[in-house]
Amino acid sequence: MAELKARLQADLTTAIKNRETVRAGALRMALAAITTEEVSGKSARELSDDEVLKVITREVKKRREAAEAFAGAGRAEQAELERSESAVLEGYLPAQLDDAELAALVDAAVAEVAAQLGEQPGQRQMGQVMKAVNAKVAGRAEGGRVAAAVKAKLA
Repeated sequence: MAELKARLQADLTTAIKNRETVRAGALRMALAAITTEEVSGKSARELSDDEVLKVITREVKKRREAAEAFAGAGRAEQAELERSESAVLEGYLPAQLDDAELAALVDAAVAEVAAQLGEQPGQRQMGQVMKAVNAKVAGRAEGGRVAAAVKAKLA
């Protein structure tokens, strides 16, 4: 079993014993999403820690979007619950890159693609640069942030 999934299950047991309803609810939903991912496709399989991280990242994004939707609809209590669950799940994600670290990775990826092309990449090569950056970022920055940094560098 993946280490991260085992940690989530152990933390869920602890949260239930300590009657931490928000934490238990967030962990239950994350584990349900992981299980769904494991049984989707042609055959059931065990997810690696990297795949579990991707599922958790997706769940955090869902919580953020739901919180915004609830806040926009005037349901502050529900929005706060979504934010709390998001915060619980963010504790399992690797530390996010700051702007300087992200810029350094983008610069390195642009240089890498430039070496392959033999010229400075432009907007047309954004896909190639994004692929190189995402390999280095590995879940430590949101996709939108990465895309904005790459677009700014290539402009």
